[in-house]
Amino acid sequence: MPRIPDSPEEIFEKFTADVNAAYGKELVAIYLFGSGAKGEYAAKKSDINFLIILTQKGIGELDRALEFVGKWRKVNVAVPLFLTKEYINSALDTFPVEFLDIKNFNKLVYGEDFLSELAINKNHMRHQVERELRGKLIHLRTGFLSEGNDRNRMQELLAASVSTFSSIFEGLLFLKNEALPSSKIKVFEKTADIFKLDKNVFVQLINIKNQEWRGSAVQLQEITLSYINEIKKLVETVDKM
Repeated sequence: MPRIPDSPEEIFEKFTADVNAAYGKELVAIYLFGSGAKGEYAAKKSDINFLIILTQKGIGELDRALEFVGKWRKVNVAVPLFLTKEYINSALDTFPVEFLDIKNFNKLVYGEDFLSELAINKNHMRHQVERELRGKLIHLRTGFLSEGNDRNRMQELLAASVSTFSSIFEGLLFLKNEALPSSKIKVFEKTADIFKLDKNVFVQLINIKNQEWRGSAVQLQEITLSYINEIKKLVETVDKM
């Protein structure tokens, strides 16, 4: 049984061998994505995320993957994302935010470099960004009213929102033809600069996510209300784009 790696690259060869043994000619490509592809991987804290692209025949035989998925989950490899090229091409209009992130931040581990050819449509992106922002704004308001007096629960809510908003903000930067930074803090700071938001709010969110924030319950409420206000401003801006 392999140990938890110090870097994702340490397991590429053995992981690929296991996937190849299971799928052979039905395997099209393996990509690393997520924190490992962005240089933010922290051993024993971060999951390792793989995208496995299979043929149509292969995706219909997921039972082939049960053994190696279970084996690698024991060393912090998340359940891989199994897709086909056909599915990705047909889903670009529905999930442009998610595929933009994977397209821009990945490492080809094995096979055909399919992702580099993906074309993201700006109209599709704007619609999903607005929909996601509106939904997350409601979620933040509801969470504040539900957990606002519980410091620990509010910290968990805010920390959990960081990755989601990082992807949405990448979509906003894409709409402005801006290069996408690899780190979450730089994505937040650049979005704040371009859209005239309060950068300090997002810096504090990153600190909360990284468990580097220390403050009272009242201060946490103030951060949350400021956060809600900045997202509300973004919704109004994107609605007019």
